[in-house]
Amino acid sequence: MREARSFVPAAALACLGAMASLCAAGPVRIFPAPAGEELSKAFNVKVDGQDCPVYIARVAPRDPARRWAAMDDKKNSAEFFETAAFAAFDMDGPVRVTVTCPKPVASAKALPSSFGIAPSVEGATISLALDRPRYLTLEVDGDWVGSLHLFAGPFEKDTPAPDDPAVIYFGPGIHEVSRLVVGDGKTVYVAGGAIVRCVVRPDERFSISSYSGLKNYAPAIELRGKNIALRGRGIIDSSACPTHARNPIFVKGQDIAIEGVIVRDSSTWTIPIRESDRVTVRNAKLLGYRANSDGIDICNSRDVTVEDCFIRTLDDLIVVKSDKGRGAVRRIAARRCVLWNEVAHALSIGAELSEDVDDVLFEDCDVIHDKGREWTLRVFHSDAAVISNVRFENLRIEETRRLISLWIGKAFWTRDAERGHIRDVLFRGIAARGEAPLVELTGFDAEHAVDGVRFQDVTVNGRPLAEKDVKKNAFVRGVEVKP
Repeated sequence: MREARSFVPAAALACLGAMASLCAAGPVRIFPAPAGEELSKAFNVKVDGQDCPVYIARVAPRDPARRWAAMDDKKNSAEFFETAAFAAFDMDGPVRVTVTCPKPVASAKALPSSFGIAPSVEGATISLALDRPRYLTLEVDGDWVGSLHLFAGPFEKDTPAPDDPAVIYFGPGIHEVSRLVVGDGKTVYVAGGAIVRCVVRPDERFSISSYSGLKNYAPAIELRGKNIALRGRGIIDSSACPTHARNPIFVKGQDIAIEGVIVRDSSTWTIPIRESDRVTVRNAKLLGYRANSDGIDICNSRDVTVEDCFIRTLDDLIVVKSDKGRGAVRRIAARRCVLWNEVAHALSIGAELSEDVDDVLFEDCDVIHDKGREWTLRVFHSDAAVISNVRFENLRIEETRRLISLWIGKAFWTRDAERGHIRDVLFRGIAARGEAPLVELTGFDAEHAVDGVRFQDVTVNGRPLAEKDVKKNAFVRGVEVKP
């Protein structure tokens, strides 16, 4: 293993050799696992008859009490987990996937249901067909915790050359990174078959978090500047970092793109995007189980797009925030993502909202599980900003306990003396299944109200949302419910 701060010739040579041996016949490309990586024994996967490595991921426990403990007991958070599995490959045409289990299978379910994929079962083998790239979750015999995630991505285009001086290249194999700051015009490329392990060196300086009391270090991979990319089909892994130690990926700049990588076991927020403009996160796959392992946090940024991603993390999945004095939030879009919510919120704005937020769109996403104690869709406002023009559209929610909340009040996160405003929020084309159609609208007072909320074509368990399903206090105005 080596620490890579810039272009690594040995890694590049290894990558060229491995690329030559890739299973790329026909419409599928499979990347061999690096030596030394423990693989899952729960599933054997073949794609068009070719072996595909199956990796292990720690995930939140089945038992709610242990799941809450993973969030609340910060110092011991890493002790509360079970394991799932994932396999990743690229496809450029129809493929057939076969999954073999250690014992005969009674049933298998593929999520999201909206994909319309019905696996067939014969003995211990499950088969399914994919006609396009999909991020699919396979649950065998009702085991939703230890599921198999199939990350079928598109073929890469314009793969960077290992000897390009503008490229920081991690070839197949296992690498270690403690601190890598990536500047203007640079590309970090994590090749298929590469695992970049984020570590903390003994000589690194740290600060103590006032929130958790744990050590905080600078991010492992920091994209800071202009025209920067982080790409590839490999894995960025933070399992060697203590809880709350460091972000695996941090973004602060302009015209930045993250594409294709798998990020496993972040010790805190996985991809914070701070004070940035024109950022795209596409085809990323995020798996995390420890306290505050949010998926993607968009903070004080503008023109940010998150699309075609898979996120299964303990805390918030895709969330918008605005810290005081760091700039407003404008034009945020998250679309075509597959989401699994374990504790907090699937798609949300807040709680930290000291600067105005305008024009946020969450659309065409699938929430395949919501095991949380918070809300699936939420604006959680405990500060002074104006939150306006927010749309939740064309969402398919297969499980929810608490569906929708717009809330203004004081909370643990409150920093501002004044309360803020929530204005012009649309929920349209939402189909949810859950225990009850729970919808909560809560203003703070007459001057700090929730104002202008429309529900159009929202159904719960197949029944249209009705006005009586929307619980609101005296500081909510302009609510419209239409079938």
